[in-house]
Amino acid sequence: MTIHREQSHVTQTPLTLAHSPDPDDAFMWWPITGKVRPDGTPSSQGPVLDTGGLVFRALPADIEALNRRAAQVGDYEITALSFRAWSDVKDRYVITRCGSSFGDGFGPKVIAGPLLAAKASARSVRSVLQDPGVRIAIPGRRTTAFLLLNMLIEGATVADHARFIEMPFDQVIGAVAGGKADAGLVIHEGQLLFKDAGLELVVDLGAWWKETTGLPVPLGCNAARRDLDSTHGPGTLTRAAALLRRSIEYALAHREESIEYTMPFALANAAKPGAQASGAPTRERVDMYVGMYVNRWTLDMGDEGIEAVSRLLRSGHAAGLCPNPGRIEIL
Repeated sequence: MTIHREQSHVTQTPLTLAHSPDPDDAFMWWPITGKVRPDGTPSSQGPVLDTGGLVFRALPADIEALNRRAAQVGDYEITALSFRAWSDVKDRYVITRCGSSFGDGFGPKVIAGPLLAAKASARSVRSVLQDPGVRIAIPGRRTTAFLLLNMLIEGATVADHARFIEMPFDQVIGAVAGGKADAGLVIHEGQLLFKDAGLELVVDLGAWWKETTGLPVPLGCNAARRDLDSTHGPGTLTRAAALLRRSIEYALAHREESIEYTMPFALANAAKPGAQASGAPTRERVDMYVGMYVNRWTLDMGDEGIEAVSRLLRSGHAAGLCPNPGRIEIL
């Protein structure tokens, strides 16, 4: 493999590329950030693509932490965001055409123990989840998953209800299995792990969205600060966007190496205190998960993806669950 090093005379422009620590985000960006450890410290291998003076620094962080950071500080030049959270910061960040996660007929899942799951299958899922006595562990109030849950149960006021217990995404399964919550909203790898903890599916929100709209469900996006051209020079935004796409293309073309790189991220997530106890992640499971969310939509969301984003956020706004997104601009 040829590693293209930057020339010393090229002016270097540092850009933080913040992403979720789950395997699909790690899979996409290492060709331009270089390989880093799950805590964000660099390893020995730098970027394999010539980034032309743009120096991308990987920063793995929980998605809800990134959602909050974008809303409260907005300092990361490029960041992963929940599509729901982007509506809060749309004046500061523009969505890039590549790097998004879509589920086509699948997505975040509400899971529970056998008794509550059986109750939901015997009655309306909506009525069971509307029950104020049902405590639901969620990965964050700004996540798209929580927006979808709110839309399903049709209650604009539930976003402020104390029965929704916020916690890092990788602790939701453990909270339900341990009785700290009656049900849980799982994202990322949790969509493949909950059965290992003896839990059952209540509803797949991605499947519900597909049945309702006929569209894929937009979950997470990659976004860049709108002021990059003014702060780092004309053309920085378009150059960065082109490199993001090249990074994903390279990762897909070198899938085995990319999966190998993501394994420590999956292992680190599984080892966190309070994380779902389901055994060490296997290469096969990580490969399956990456295949779910690094796909044609990730390379280019296209017109159908843009329509799906617009439909999601307009519906959320109509239900009083998120700001008006206005015109959806894509870089």
